[in-house]
Amino acid sequence: MESRVDVLDRTDAPTDRPTDHLDVRSLGPPEPLQRTLERLAELPDETVLVQRNDRVPQFLFPKLEERGYAHETLEREDDVVTAVWKP
Repeated sequence: MESRVDVLDRTDAPTDRPTDHLDVRSLGPPEPLQRTLERLAELPDETVLVQRNDRVPQFLFPKLEERGYAHETLEREDDVVTAVWKP
C-alpha cells in the first residue's frame, strides 16, 4: 500500500503540510460526504485531508468547492483516494 505522502506526491496537494486520514470505504451514502465535511470543519486550514473511499465521491466535489477547498482524486485498484486542502 502507498503511504499518504506517496499518494499526495501524485496530486497537486501540498506535501509539506500536516495530513489527516479518513477511511469511509465501509460507509454507505450519505455518510462519507457528511463525515468528510464534518472532519474538514474540525481541521486547521493548513491540514490536508486524505479520504479513502470505495467510489469517486462526486457529490462531495461541489460542496468542497463551495467551501473554498481544492481537491484531487486518484482512482486506484483497491480504492479511491481524494486529497482535500485549502489553497
